[in-house]
Amino acid sequence: MALDKDLLEILACPACRAEVKLEADKIICTNPACGLCFPIQDGIPIMLIEEAKKN
Repeated sequence: MALDKDLLEILACPACRAEVKLEADKIICTNPACGLCFPIQDGIPIMLIEEAKKN
């Protein structure tokens, strides 16, 4: 399921506040030092640090 473009533009990494990008079925932090990967479940990005994995 695709995310709304406007939603993606306002999202930021909760750990470092960097911009994020959409890749397949996950949201990825664009900061290489952080590199967290957040899942999308049922079309909803789960932007919790506890749910993230290192990219």
